[in-house]
Amino acid sequence: MESMADYAALAARLRALTEGERDEVALMATLACEIHHADDRFDWTGFYRVVAPRLLKIGPYQGGHGCLTIPFDRGVCGACARTGEAQIVPDVEAFPGHIACAASTRSELVLPVFAAGRRLMAVLDIDSDRPDAFTAEDADALAAILAETFGALP
Repeated sequence: MESMADYAALAARLRALTEGERDEVALMATLACEIHHADDRFDWTGFYRVVAPRLLKIGPYQGGHGCLTIPFDRGVCGACARTGEAQIVPDVEAFPGHIACAASTRSELVLPVFAAGRRLMAVLDIDSDRPDAFTAEDADALAAILAETFGALP
């Protein structure tokens, strides 16, 4: 893998860019952009926001078009929203109920985004056009960035 993200530098850059910002959409837009460009493996990077009970809707993203809505009972994003747990999928073709928003997607990492009180506000979805592109280290580093950025929001 050529360009692995330097998560310490990414976290520092995001801290500087988002200091004092409280608007969820502004934060999501900034994170989507910075995360997407931090690593060559990341082919699509974006947020799906919780907009109704058990329903996600597209939020800020980088890459080609994403799905507009995803119910909690469908796909990798739905599984993450439903369980509140990171989903590392090495082969999307082998994931039951995978939603193919882009034919080029081979593997996927989806992380829950929690505000204060563990309120699920969104999921961060990262797709790769490479199989088995994501590791537990990716998930842990990105989860720490999400917690630092969104954890204090109401």
